[in-house]
Amino acid sequence: MIAPSELIITENNTIYHLDLAPEEVADTIITVGDPDRVSEVSKYFDQIDVRRQHREFVSHTGYLSGKRITVVSTGIGTDNIDIVLNELDALVNIDFKTRTIKSDLTSLSIIRIGTSGALQPDIPVDHIVASTHGIGLDNLMHFYADDDLSKLGEAFNKEVIRDNPFTVYAYAADDALISQMNSDQIVKGMTVTCSGFYGPQGRVLRGPLKDKAIIDRLSQFTFEGCRITNFEMETSGIYGMAHMLGHRALSLNAIVANRVNKTFSKNGKAAVEYLIRYTLERL
Repeated sequence: MIAPSELIITENNTIYHLDLAPEEVADTIITVGDPDRVSEVSKYFDQIDVRRQHREFVSHTGYLSGKRITVVSTGIGTDNIDIVLNELDALVNIDFKTRTIKSDLTSLSIIRIGTSGALQPDIPVDHIVASTHGIGLDNLMHFYADDDLSKLGEAFNKEVIRDNPFTVYAYAADDALISQMNSDQIVKGMTVTCSGFYGPQGRVLRGPLKDKAIIDRLSQFTFEGCRITNFEMETSGIYGMAHMLGHRALSLNAIVANRVNKTFSKNGKAAVEYLIRYTLERL
């Protein structure tokens, strides 16, 4: 039995942070960072059965063309991904009455709709990038026994990280979800997940950078013919947690900035809206 201090269930039979009950979550999950973006997705649903908000976690569950979908906001960063992915998994794979793991496990399909910065000059703002891999410059998966340093991670550590005092991890997207969302309208490539928005992504305001050339090395890195297309703050955590817990995951990103060309979208909201419609049409 999982102790009350580890699996926190409220008096309403909901899980602690998401404030959702097991029957209120679908097998298809869309994650968004911005809580306000949840309604921008669910406005296309034919009906919404569940609306819930607790802290930065907003969740809507409903139906689109007969398919049940949950949209949940994660907030920013892999620390929040740790909360959201663990609690979504608990909702479908732990019996809340007995506090035991179910014998028949559910595999969720998790699709991130997010924003990102491109690291290649040929990827213009307002385009869509699908992440074939998530490379984590954060430390989330190092806390789990599933932490597996792949050949990709080893090559990245050697060529990009070099003498910096941390080690990356890397996980792949689900092939079936990539195929489902694929079209000639998207770019596919590896995504780097950073632990912050400014220094970790090479931005300089007043704080000086320790590694001034990391963006150049990121944009130049290739592995088995695949290049790094973009970076953001959630994808590697989603991929790592999904792999560990037996779920399928894909991160789709609207490019709102190009860090090589120094450009920023003039209408990022429209780019995200297009990505939302693109995703829902293929679900």
